[in-house]
Amino acid sequence: MKHFINLRDIPKKDLKKIILNAKKRKIRRKNLNTLDADKDLPLKGKLLIQMFEKSSLRTRLSFYIAIKQLSGGALTLRPDELHLNKGGESLADTAKIISTFGNAFMLRTNSEKKLDLLKKHMTIPIINGLSPENHPTQILSDIFTIEEIKKKPISKLQICWIGDSNNVLNSLIEASVKFSFKLNIGCPKKYQPNRNLLKWAKKNKGNINIFNDSKKPAIGSDVIFTDKVVSMNDKVNKTKKIKDFKNFKVNLTIMKCAKKDAIFLHCLPRGSEVSNDVFLGKKSKVFHQALNRIYVQKSILLYCFEKLR
Repeated sequence: MKHFINLRDIPKKDLKKIILNAKKRKIRRKNLNTLDADKDLPLKGKLLIQMFEKSSLRTRLSFYIAIKQLSGGALTLRPDELHLNKGGESLADTAKIISTFGNAFMLRTNSEKKLDLLKKHMTIPIINGLSPENHPTQILSDIFTIEEIKKKPISKLQICWIGDSNNVLNSLIEASVKFSFKLNIGCPKKYQPNRNLLKWAKKNKGNINIFNDSKKPAIGSDVIFTDKVVSMNDKVNKTKKIKDFKNFKVNLTIMKCAKKDAIFLHCLPRGSEVSNDVFLGKKSKVFHQALNRIYVQKSILLYCFEKLR
């Protein structure tokens, strides 16, 4: 049994093995329908329990389809339906019940502390489907997408992030260390990444460069990332924050600073941080990126069940 909570704590060889497995499984599904099971039926009879404390579209769909294709089943719980909220049941007892009925638990949460407590009391694998500080399943899937499109290891590419320092960027920073790729970050000075995370990255030989500019980090890049300026449940002055990022909108001018064959990625949903002509343009791979989450979620599940071959 293995948990999947953040990329920092997972060995590099295991992360690479997840991506390799996803590549193989995607190829094998060319002639299968969405809910047809993989021929090896690797998780037959297993139940994935999911719970979402935040809105979810791609994570919810991709994990549901992933476990189905692995020949298992999925059950989605709503926090407001549990005794955890209305009946005062402890988190520890809830964790034990979920462990008794299910075989793996995927949580999208508002609280890192809750994630840690559930991990402490659960006897089944727990997967972080998004937390305030991390979005590891998203970034691992993005690496899969980049390597699939570019047809080369991400370690040979230059990646650029333009926008807010949020949970997605945190996981991208961790990934840049694990996969040894150059990462340029463009953001306003007061929105720079977490200092402790940057110290960890530097200590582990990360190649990360921060610019308080939107064009310089894009120069020579193979991939341009961005995300919503105002994230889910972001407790800030939204009008002010959007104004602070007015010069960090990914537009055609920024894309022209990158390599000619550069691609644009966005984990969605989108906001005002990207122009329409970039988001819907030929270099945008956002819908390809979203679909690929199915294949990587499958391999993450197999990793958690220690069934990667």
